[in-house]
Amino acid sequence: MNKFLLISVALSSLIFAKTVNFDTVLRESLNNNLELKAKKLNVDKAKADLETAKGYDWGKLVFSEEISRTNNAMYVFGMKLGSREATFRDFGFADFLVSMPGLMAGSTSGDKVLSIQPKDLNYPGSRNNFSTKFVYEVPIFTGFKLKYAKEMAKLQVIANKFKYAHDRTKLAVEVLKAYNGAVAAKYFIKALKKAKETTVSFVKMIESFKKVGMATKTDLLQAKKRDSEVDAMLREAKNKYALALAYLRFLSGDDEISGVGDFKVIISPDSNLQKLKKTALKNRNDLKWMQKNVQTMQKKVKMDSSAKYPTIGAHLEYGWNDDKLNNIDSDKDYYLAAVGLNYTIFDKTRSAKIQKSKIEALQTAYYYKYMKRGLALQVEQKFLNLQTKAAVLKNKIINKNLAEEILNKYTYMYKQGMINMTILLMKEADARKARAELIKAKYDEALAAAELKAAIGDLVKESK
Repeated sequence: MNKFLLISVALSSLIFAKTVNFDTVLRESLNNNLELKAKKLNVDKAKADLETAKGYDWGKLVFSEEISRTNNAMYVFGMKLGSREATFRDFGFADFLVSMPGLMAGSTSGDKVLSIQPKDLNYPGSRNNFSTKFVYEVPIFTGFKLKYAKEMAKLQVIANKFKYAHDRTKLAVEVLKAYNGAVAAKYFIKALKKAKETTVSFVKMIESFKKVGMATKTDLLQAKKRDSEVDAMLREAKNKYALALAYLRFLSGDDEISGVGDFKVIISPDSNLQKLKKTALKNRNDLKWMQKNVQTMQKKVKMDSSAKYPTIGAHLEYGWNDDKLNNIDSDKDYYLAAVGLNYTIFDKTRSAKIQKSKIEALQTAYYYKYMKRGLALQVEQKFLNLQTKAAVLKNKIINKNLAEEILNKYTYMYKQGMINMTILLMKEADARKARAELIKAKYDEALAAAELKAAIGDLVKESK
């Protein structure tokens, strides 16, 4: 039964195990990474801003229904006029007619009549009012503000696309670091397993030598101590590998990743530096993003400068007023058409605002030029760094081979009684260190290549 369970577990681990190469995990990360998806929404936000700017050209049509009840004399009178229901009684003519006989008989002076406060006018009964209307407002001329606002919005849509492409590149660099870090951890495990085989062989060799009096108890204790140290290092390396895979799963959104392939070196250290610089100026998306920001700021100067022009707008209104909800009646309707002009003759702050926009545009242009110069320097730095790492890697390969050869010779010398255990263990440590340094050198070269590829803007191909 136990054997059956062990076999089942082993088979399930093989079935669900997923070893990935860099290209696979990069593709998954670019498609699944949640942070990148959130950043992509900035493009949609910029598109929404563009649609908003375009929408102003069409103006806005608003429907409103206002329901009110009041006994305020002014409001009631206005409501009756609005619904075309006003009568002479509403003006207070009833009180005037009551006074007419006396006025005609000469018993009441005209001044007394004029001083009458009409009850119907001043104390009307409460009234319900239903006001229904459609209002359309549209800008006719905005001093070119809308024109430049739309142009700025279009530029920002393009700018955010370049920004998103740059974010993809940054994620790709992070994925490559994580991937090659996992590969390095895997090779550290392999190297330490080899070291473990060596220390175990030392322990067995010394145990056999001790039985025939060719080794001391101290030799055996030293070998066992070193074997225990390597065992601890191996456990730590396995833990680091598990953490590296967990981070890779986090970046890619693929929870099935359980292993990685070999190191990924994506550009040769023998490339031509001048060609790399030209490629960077052509491809770098963050540079294109900054260029669009420069153009946007130039448009902003023009938009702020348009404040010196007048603005013209139209207001169209059509509606009905009545004391009941069913107020849509041709006898109750009205219309209003108005055109308004607004022209600022004097505003001392206007020139200051325009000047500030010009300064901001110039500031952005300086940043853009600074970025271009810095980009060339960055490419050169990454290129030289890659060449250095490639040269170091060649040396580490030689050092590792020599260290292992020396260990083999010193092992033979120990067997012949020519050296003691302390010296042999020093050579074992040297060989283990050389293996670790070689793995680190491979990781450094792969990372340097990725950073150079990112510096020239060619790490991630744009999706169509």
